[in-house]
Amino acid sequence: MGFVRISPELGLLFDPLKGVVAEQREDVVLYTFDPVMDRIERLDAIADDLMNQLVPDNELLESYKNRGKTSLIGGLYTNVWVGFIIGLVISFVVLIGMVFSDPAKLEMLRKAMGGA
Repeated sequence: MGFVRISPELGLLFDPLKGVVAEQREDVVLYTFDPVMDRIERLDAIADDLMNQLVPDNELLESYKNRGKTSLIGGLYTNVWVGFIIGLVISFVVLIGMVFSDPAKLEMLRKAMGGA
């Protein structure tokens, strides 16, 4: 925070962080960190958002309100469908392996397909 000038004629300043009234001096350079603190707070919020991305049910910084569980639900549906497809492929490979390993089943498959 900056200083509050109480009386420019008398050279009095008020420091709101310390609660002290002090004399303004010409040999001291005063600099306010308000713009820097705003940027630091923004970077702190971005760092917290990066940590929130590691947990699927936390709300993200630039997302709409009440969208905290969307990553969790989306990941669940994606994993269910990918698991279903992988299960079908494995079942097909096992079925084909069983048919081609037994000559009787292979002959039955040929008759079912319309061959002699």
